[in-house]
Order: sequence, then C-alpha cells, then structure tokens
Amino acid sequence: MNIEFTFKNFEPSEHLKKYARRRFEKIARFLGKSPALQMQVLLSVDKYHQKVEISLTGEGLNINATESSKDMYATIDMISDKISSQVRRSCEKLHSRHKSRDVNVDVYSYDVIEEDGIQVVNGEENFAPKPLHMDEAIIQLQQSNSEVLVFINADLERINVVYRKNNGDFGVIDPIV
Repeated sequence: MNIEFTFKNFEPSEHLKKYARRRFEKIARFLGKSPALQMQVLLSVDKYHQKVEISLTGEGLNINATESSKDMYATIDMISDKISSQVRRSCEKLHSRHKSRDVNVDVYSYDVIEEDGIQVVNGEENFAPKPLHMDEAIIQLQQSNSEVLVFINADLERINVVYRKNNGDFGVIDPIV
C-alpha cells in the first residue's frame, strides 16, 4: 500500500509520519499486498483542533474518513480504528458476495482459422466475474489496461460488460432478460 502524507498549517514531523504509517499499515492486512492501493493522508491543525482526513482507493475500493481532536496522536488512533472497521466491513461484504455467487463464465478468446472454407473457434478461457456496482466497474476498467471488463452488476444481479469506446467514453452491455 502506498501512503502519501500532506501537512497543513504545521511543520512535518518524521516521528508523526512513522507513527501514522505503522498504524495505517495494520489496515493493509485486510486488503492484501496490492500495489494498486493508494492512501492519501491529510494532517492539519486549525487553532486547537488536530484533524486527519484519509482517502483510501484501489481495486474497487473507495473509503474516506475524517476525525479531529485536541491531540494528533489520538486523532490518528481514532481514524485508524474508523478506517479499519470500514475496510473490514467492505471485505466482509465482498466475501459474502463471492460466497453467494460462484459463477463461472466461459469467455472465448479465439483466432479465426479457416479449414475448407469453415471458420473455427480456437481457444477457451474460464473466468469468474466479481459482483460490482457500475461505478466500481468503471473505476476498475480505468485502472486496468484492458478494453473490456465482465462483471456481475450488484444492482441488477446479472452479468454486464463495460467497455472503453474509441472516444474515451465507456459503454455498457446489459442483456435484457
């Protein structure tokens, strides 16, 4: 997990960075060692309030939290607990979706080979799509290099395809049942 710190209205402290990094890296045990995870931490001081704002993004995950108190270390502890409970809830929700829907879809990647004037499909792959909301699917497609993402639409509970158009927009294929 990549953690970026921003200090506002006070001087950056290496000890404070180390303390916060140690607390926030404990959250990563719920998320794994994904290099796509990005945490932005804003530490600010306004008169007597020590405020911490966190934005955690990556792989279909977007969590924001804000806490403030009179002590920066206490604020870091409070926001760390808040973020870890949100991450835990998100992971549990994701795991429950996977348990309830264990769908395998055959996705064909093929080369067209003509044998005696007949076109033949050559190749097959198995793919287990993840249940995602439409905005999560678009974010995941933006972060990947592929042109197409097959997923289970969590709102509609059916398989959808999001694809990247030539003009940079996104399109959705939603089969009518």
